Order: sequence, then C-alpha cells, then structure tokens
Amino acid sequence: MVEDRRPYAGDIDVADLWAQLQAGTGAVLVDVRTRAEWAFVGVPDLGSVGPAPVLAEWQRYPAMDRAPEFVAEVGAELDRRGAAPGSGTPVYFLCRSGARSAAAAAAMTAAGYGPCFNVTDGFEGPVGPDGHRGTVGGWKAAGLPWKQS
Repeated sequence: MVEDRRPYAGDIDVADLWAQLQAGTGAVLVDVRTRAEWAFVGVPDLGSVGPAPVLAEWQRYPAMDRAPEFVAEVGAELDRRGAAPGSGTPVYFLCRSGARSAAAAAAMTAAGYGPCFNVTDGFEGPVGPDGHRGTVGGWKAAGLPWKQS
C-alpha cells in the first residue's frame, strides 16, 4: 500500500463534490481562479444547493504571481461562514484544471482549516482532442450549473 502524502485531505471529482453540496453538509466551495477567468469563462452557480462560492485569486492576473493575502482573505470568509479552524467543515478548492487548487488546499490546511480538498479537473478540465477545455472533464463538461457575467 502506498502512503498518501498530499498536504491536504484529498482529491475529489466534480460529481462527488456536487453530491456533497446537494447533501447540505455545510461545505464551502472556494474558486481560486483569476478575476479574468470568473468574468470570461464563468463561475459555478450554487444557487440550488447553498451559498455562492468564495471567489479568491490564488494568483493575480496578468502577472500570475501568488496573492500574498490569499490565506488571510479566505480564512476571514470561511470564519464568517462558520467554517473556522477546528469546525470540521469541508472546504473544496476549484481552479481551471486542478493545479492551483491543490496548492490552495495545502495552504489552507496548513492554516488549520478543513478538511480541505482539491477538485480534480477543476472548472474546465484538461484540453480535449479538439484543443479546447470544458469538453472532457471538469465542472462544465459534467453539465453542472454555472453562470457567466
């Protein structure tokens, strides 16, 4: 048996995440993509299952440098939503395809929140055979609700 050494609680696919949100567990979704991605690609629409996702940039566009205030900002919002450290509230992190969200889940786990999970394939998933994202994996490809501004 291989020991799991991820610095967060684990990975979850979008279908299992959606089931957790529908179950009313009090879980919080944090979308760590950039403002440009939220505006031009869209955001998860959680209106039918609970509060809107927390929108917090892990990296700032266009420089794509790590946002130094991320842990403090997300922590304050999680505290406001009753997901303070020690509460046991599951926190799910979503990005475009699952890389930034893994780093964010690790950072928030280190800050005492969670259990924190990385959403594999993210909002758009990997690039498909047609050269586009959003068709073979992730939130959009699963047909989960989303909206665009």
